[in-house]
Amino acid sequence: MGGIIGGITGTAPPPPPPPQRERKPETPPRIRVSGNVQQVKLVRQIEPVYPPLAKAARIQGTVRFTVIVGKDGAVQQLQLISGHPLLVPAAQEAVKQWVYQPTLLNGEPVEVLTQIDVSFTLTQ
Repeated sequence: MGGIIGGITGTAPPPPPPPQRERKPETPPRIRVSGNVQQVKLVRQIEPVYPPLAKAARIQGTVRFTVIVGKDGAVQQLQLISGHPLLVPAAQEAVKQWVYQPTLLNGEPVEVLTQIDVSFTLTQ
């Protein structure tokens, strides 16, 4: 008599939220950098050997690649954008050996997507 049906008159306060972990900002797996900016970080650049057939045919030009530079600064992937077919293999072999300073973002090394141009010019 005179009580509340169900017995308890108040409710317990909700439990406190779990402590928040300090989260580091997530580092993107890969960033895009212009070829001119990445060129400054080049540590080792192997010059391509001018293909004798291209030289005999007086072929000149630029071979352009999209490149992924790994966290360690080594060239990992090359994708041809443009270039004369006689010049492409020599440019590809040279660029595979290029090494860059690692690119850091928030103090962590990241992969870099960039563009590389390799020029072939005959001397007169």
